[in-house]
Formats: sequence, structure tokens, C-alpha cells
Amino acid sequence: MAYWLVKSEPFKYAWDTFVADGRTHWDGVRNHQAALNLKTMKVGERAFFYHSNEGLEIVGIAEIVREAYPDPTDPAGRFVMVDLKPVMPVKTPVTLKQMKGDPALAEMQLIKQSRLSVCPVTDDQWAHICALAGVPA
Repeated sequence: MAYWLVKSEPFKYAWDTFVADGRTHWDGVRNHQAALNLKTMKVGERAFFYHSNEGLEIVGIAEIVREAYPDPTDPAGRFVMVDLKPVMPVKTPVTLKQMKGDPALAEMQLIKQSRLSVCPVTDDQWAHICALAGVPA
């Protein structure tokens, strides 16, 4: 199973809104590398839900419930979206500052390519962050 991290600006789409909605489509991704990551996602895989710009922290865990399909917000038809559902909030949010200072996460794509909105997370990184967040891996 692969693991992921998806970023959302809380003023646009916060964790609490996601939980209230119960499911959402992850659209509007226009970075080619992030879009390739969306195309790789499989149903049942998990993703950290990360608040960017405000908070700068992992706040929850989501599950991919529909694999990549055309994003209707892209008039050129080149980009895709996936559907996600919330699984659980984390007990303790894991901040970007905390991750940047943790040698176990030094190679994390979120750290190395901070502007990437959808990125993979290795098995070891997933387990480590789950431990920091107080949730089962």
C-alpha cells in the first residue's frame, strides 16, 4: 500500500469542512508532478491531510475512495482528480517545523519540495508521523 500527503489551505477547505462533508473530490491540482501522484493513487490507500499556509500541520488522515478521473475544472482535459473520505483526526497535530527538525523525516518530499500539493509518503515516514500524531499506523 502506498501512502500520501494532500495539502489544503484551511480558509479554502479545512479538515472540519472535510469531516462535515464526509467525502470530497480533490480537484484543481495543476502541478504536473502532483497530478502524476494523483494518477498513482489507489482505492484504500491513506493520505495525511495537511493544512498549508495557515497552521502548517498534519491534522487528519483520509482514504482514497475513487481513483483518478478527469477534473472538470480543467478546460484542457489534461488534469485529474480523486475522491477522498476522512478516516480520523490526529490526536496531536504534527507541524511542519517539527517535521523539518526530525532527522527521520529529512528526505520527506513535503520537506524537499514544499510547494508540491500532493506527495508520496514512505512506509517509514508514515509510521513515524503516525507515532508523533498519536494514531495507529
